[in-house]
Amino acid sequence: MSILVCGALAYDTLFSFHGRFDSQILPDQLHKISTTFLAPTMRREFGGMAGNIAYSLCLLGETPIVMGVVGEDFEPYRQHLKRAGVDDRFIRLIRKQYTSQCFGIADKDGNQLMAFHPGAMDFATENHVADIPDPIELAILSPGGYTAFLQHSKELAAAGIPFIFDPGQELPLLSRDEIHEIVELASYVAINDYESELMRERAGLSVEELSKKVEALIVTRGSKGAEIYVGDTVHLIPRVQMPIKPVDPMGCGDAFRAGLLYGISRGLDWKITGRLANVIGAIKVTTPGCQNHFFDWDSLKDLYQQAYGEPWPL
Repeated sequence: MSILVCGALAYDTLFSFHGRFDSQILPDQLHKISTTFLAPTMRREFGGMAGNIAYSLCLLGETPIVMGVVGEDFEPYRQHLKRAGVDDRFIRLIRKQYTSQCFGIADKDGNQLMAFHPGAMDFATENHVADIPDPIELAILSPGGYTAFLQHSKELAAAGIPFIFDPGQELPLLSRDEIHEIVELASYVAINDYESELMRERAGLSVEELSKKVEALIVTRGSKGAEIYVGDTVHLIPRVQMPIKPVDPMGCGDAFRAGLLYGISRGLDWKITGRLANVIGAIKVTTPGCQNHFFDWDSLKDLYQQAYGEPWPL
């Protein structure tokens, strides 16, 4: 039985501006901005939520199936995923398109300007869950194009595959009715604290109401850890204090979700699952980029015991 990861695969190109944006942007001239930020440092990373989640699943020993769409520039990324252990048979190549691209520049205060080119993602509806012959025990539906997001939620439900609804940046695009529809189809929902407020505002669903509609609701709260709502029980998962200084939070939530998928697929206790997910997310924070971290089970167990004062129970 396999874990299916649906969503985006993208290249992230990140620049650092050593000054402040407001030193070159005049508030009274916003209607005609023309400026250039000198960026002495640049790095290009493999990204996209589907790729990020699958990468950490591979570190856990899984062989996840990724379903996504990419362009003609994807080959280096494909080789990276194959080396990690990803099943790439259902990553569809779209000719004459680029793989999705995210370009971002950050100033010394941490302010960010981002540009996103969807590229091949606009063709994500060409992928269908029914095309995968393998038995799928669990899936995660992460952002990978608005129309495809709706389509794949219905296809997963029609196939009887339990899935995590992970709306991410797709959430602002969904209407109230669409959010309610996907929640009804999903087995689990995973959101961060900002998305929980957005869910309440856009769909009228409080955390308490949302938790009653699914088997489990997982809410990550950054440095405050996470909460897992199961029935009338709320599991509070404390943050992990890493011995290494945090470097880059980007992709932390995706690493966390890999832990969720592993725990759910193995039938682990929710407290253990949440702790495992937290530990993996904390490891990711100590390295730049979304797919440069590494762990094995020995290091994972050691950190689990350091963080929670109990040995890994399995």
